[in-house]
Formats: sequence, structure tokens, C-alpha cells
Amino acid sequence: MSDKRPSGASGTTPEREDGSGAGDQPTDGPSTTGGRLTSLLDLPQRAPAAPWPAPEALVPLEPPAALDWLQHHTERLATARDLPAALTALLDSGAELLGARCGLLVTLARGADGGEPTDPCGLRGPIGAGWPDHAGHGPMVGLALDRAAIGALETVPVRQGPFAGLLDPVDRPDQLLHPDLVDGAEVSPRFREVAADLGLAACYALPLATDEDGPLAAAAWFFPEPTRPTADRQELARRYAAFAAPLLACRVAAERGRRAAEALRRGLLPDHLPRPAGLRLAARWVPAGLEQAGGSDWYDAIGLPDGSLGLSVGSVTGDGPGAGPGSAPGAASAMGRIRAALRAYAVLEGEDPVAVLGDLELLLKTTEPTRTATAVYACVDPLERQITLAGAGACPPILVTRYGANFVETSLSAPLGMLSCWEAPGVELSAERGDLLLLYTEGLARRCGATLHAGQACLRKAAADAPRDVRNDPDRLCGYLLATCPSETARAADDLVMLAARFE
Repeated sequence: MSDKRPSGASGTTPEREDGSGAGDQPTDGPSTTGGRLTSLLDLPQRAPAAPWPAPEALVPLEPPAALDWLQHHTERLATARDLPAALTALLDSGAELLGARCGLLVTLARGADGGEPTDPCGLRGPIGAGWPDHAGHGPMVGLALDRAAIGALETVPVRQGPFAGLLDPVDRPDQLLHPDLVDGAEVSPRFREVAADLGLAACYALPLATDEDGPLAAAAWFFPEPTRPTADRQELARRYAAFAAPLLACRVAAERGRRAAEALRRGLLPDHLPRPAGLRLAARWVPAGLEQAGGSDWYDAIGLPDGSLGLSVGSVTGDGPGAGPGSAPGAASAMGRIRAALRAYAVLEGEDPVAVLGDLELLLKTTEPTRTATAVYACVDPLERQITLAGAGACPPILVTRYGANFVETSLSAPLGMLSCWEAPGVELSAERGDLLLLYTEGLARRCGATLHAGQACLRKAAADAPRDVRNDPDRLCGYLLATCPSETARAADDLVMLAARFE
């Protein structure tokens, strides 16, 4: 199949057979011109700066090629890995089918109960920003339109713009076509003004709705010259939108569930970090998808009665034999319980990390017998700059100093819940002003290298090579390490946690 994109040109598209203009009123249903899709055109790749193709360049294809082209785009949409990718594919494929230059998709903000709009379906705007519900709709996503252009289109009253009526729950049109945005009598003054400023001369829009969910979104495509897509192009676009609507409904539902689960998991972690004198803290938490992760990670920092600070990171895994991907929902709940228990043990005997982890291991074996956990717990005296810590099957912490970065070698020990009795000695060390202690979970190390040990070595080197101003700021160091170890595969497969503490 050719990889060239179809396109249309001004003056090449025929009138409807009944002689009426296609842009004055929405059509009542799919066109049946000859009962065939015959005018799919094969033209060079679209580019925003390229001139609109001349009529002589148009080469018609036979109906089988048109259907193959439609199948190609529906398969592309079906294989999009997530909601943002699906929205991008939907807009781009629709533009190719219609021969349009750019496009805009607007979502319907809908409440969790299907009632009044309260949440924008988890959809995000063109550069990750959520667009507020200024005009009775949710966020907008653009194709070859920057944020300023989308903002200008958003100023058009919702009942007078390219999506007029397409988001209505009942009596919505099957399509909207404005073949001439410059001189069209049906175009509102504000829409005409914005279109002229943006160089948009024609518009074709379709609703995206299902019988079960009602309207979900609407997509509009724009042309640089006054034109009317042929009836066959419109038929292709309508069939494509009919396929896309239920898929979009499923992706929106999955995105809502993902966001709800992520918010629940985030609620199990601290909502703020303490700010003791002599110590600056920063943390990062990057969750994996619940359907992919095999556990759930935590971090914590708690002020202790003697003025010291208890720092911990860890990971809970398992819910029975063969636990793996898909077991994270239960592990997340267990993580919340274990973290709460660790806080209690830290308050009671926080100056002895071995005792804290020993009590936690006993609790885990008693109340969570099918789970295991890795953990590092450190008791830090900010004023004396003394650190006492112990680890249970966890990655060794890294101490970043003016001379470089080195592992704090905790003794080899099994994760909690693995052996009949957990034992490990504690480690004591002194820090200097400006030193930084980094605690992290296995997810970060695996993101940095092909193996766990390679990832740990790469992480230590990245911390040692960080610029001085980055090492002096724990928050910037966390961001720097995330940017230095950008493995997409590891990020999707495991949670990632890091907790940095710098002595002032």
C-alpha cells in the first residue's frame, strides 16, 4: 500500500447529486453516491508548509483501494497503545481520509456518574495541559494547531463554532460542513474572524458518540482553501468515526480507571515531607500500570520524638504462588498497611533500624503471609549528621559527597518474609555538610541498566557526574537522575521511588 496521503483541492469536489450545497445543513445519513467509494486520492505526504496540490496531481483509486485505506487507518487506531496516542491517530487519519491540513478534537467533560460535566475524561490538551471547561466542553487536542490557535478557536461560542450541536445528547447532527468560512452566510462573525486569522477556509466535523455512552467528543478538520470533501470522502470519514467512537469510549473508561487507581495509590504515600533544621528532603514516585506491575513501592519520612528523622523506602510484592504482573492492586493495599506499621515502629524504636525492620518482618509474616517486602530504613540526626540504617533485600543507598558518590554497603540480607527469621546488622556512618543520602527502590536501578547490578552502577555514576548545582539541590538531583535513566520498558514494568536527603 502506498504511504502517500490522500488530499483534496479547491474546485475538484463535486456537488451532491440533488444539487444542494453540502455546507448549509448537516446530512441525514451516509451518502450513497453510486453505492461505492470511488474517489479516494493518492497524493504526496502532507506538510504544514507545503502548497495545496493542484487538481492535475489528483489520481483516483479503485474502490478496493479505498476500503484498504480505510482498514489501514482503523487498524492504526486500534493498535494505539494509550488514550493520547489514540486521539493523535484519530485526528491524523481523519485528516488523511478527508485531505485536510489540520484538525481539532474537543471532548465532552462528564461527571463520574454520567451527569453534569465535572471531569474532562482524563484527556489532556496539546502539550499535556488540561483545557478548562470555558464553553461547555472539555479539553481540546489539536493536529498541526499550536496552543495559541486552539485558544483562539475556543473563543468561538460553542453554538456557533465548528462543533455546534455535535456534543448534544439528543438531536445532534450527523456532520457539519462549512465549505467557505470566509464568505459562508451560515458562519458566525466570530468564527469567520478567527478562521481568517488562522488561515482556515473550510471545515468538516463529525460527532464521536455511542448508543451506550452518548456523545464523547467531536472532531473537526480544516482546509486552507474553500472546498467541499466529496461524498465518498465524507462516507470514509463517517465510517471511520463510527469505528472510532466505541474504541474511544473504552479508552476513556480505562483512562478514568487508571487515574482513579493512581490517585488512590498516591493517597497511600505522604502528602508532604517534613522540613527539619539542617536537612532538605525531596522524593519522586513514578508508578507502573496496575496491569503490568508486580508490586507497589513506598517512601516515607517521619519526625521522631528525639528530634531525629526516620527515612524509609521499600516495595511490597506477591499475593500467593506465581504472583507477578496483575498482582499490584493487592500489593498496593498491603503497602499502605505495611507503611503505616513501619511508622508506628519508627516512633517506638526508630533509633534502632534493625529492630524496626525486625518488628516489620514479624508483622508481615503474621498478617501478610503470602507477601514479601524489601526495605531500607535510616535514622538520621540532622544536627549531628549521623546516619544509622539497615536494609532488607533492598538496593544499597548512595552517599553523594564532594568527592563523588559511593554505595552505603548494607550487609547482604533477604527480603522481609522470605526466611524463618530475618537478621541483618545495622550500618553507622557520619556525613558532612553538603553530603546527600539517596534511598531508592529496585525500579529506579532497573530503569538505568539492562540488569540490576548494571543499573545500580549506572545510577551511582550518574549521581557522581551530576553538576555541582544539581547535587546541591535534592529535588533537582532526583529530576536529573530520572532524565539520565530513561528506560521505557523498565518504567512500565515496575514502580520507581527515590528519596533524597541533603545535609545543610
